[in-house]
Amino acid sequence: MGYVEDLRAIVGHRPVILVGSVVIVVDEAGKILLQQRTVPHGSWGLPGGLMELGESVEDTARRELYEETNLQAGKLELVHIHSGASSFVKVPNGDEFFVVAVAFYTTDVHGELKVDHSEALDMKYYEPSELTSLKMVGSHREMIRVFMEKHYDNLIKE
Repeated sequence: MGYVEDLRAIVGHRPVILVGSVVIVVDEAGKILLQQRTVPHGSWGLPGGLMELGESVEDTARRELYEETNLQAGKLELVHIHSGASSFVKVPNGDEFFVVAVAFYTTDVHGELKVDHSEALDMKYYEPSELTSLKMVGSHREMIRVFMEKHYDNLIKE
C-alpha cells in the first residue's frame, strides 16, 4: 500500500491535507498535453498525482508523469501552488481531502507517449485556444491559466 492508503486506514474518510504535483507538458508546437481522466470520469486534466513519503514535489511530478504517460521529464519550472478552500475534493468512495497542488511546466520530455488506462481514458496535445471548450478539472484549468499568463508567451518566443 502507498502512503495515502496507509493514512486512510487510520483516519477513514475524514478530511486530510495531501500534497501533489502536476506537470504542464508543452510540445515543440506550443500544444499542452492533457489526459482524459477516469476520475472525475471524462474530465480533462494534467498528468500528476499525490506525493509519497520521502519524495520532493519535483520527484512526485516526474514519477507521476512517467507512470501516467511513459514520458520522462528533464528540467521542471515552477508555475503555481494551488491550495485553499477551492482545493477540496470528495471522491466517489467518500474520502475527503484538501490538496496542495504544485504545478510545474516542461518542454523537456523524452520517451514515447502511452496512456495508462487505469488512470486515463485518453491523452492528447491541445492548442491553448481549444482548452476553453473542454470539460476540465477546475484546479488544473486555473494552473494552466496561470501558466499561460506568466510563462507561455516567453516560452514560445524562445
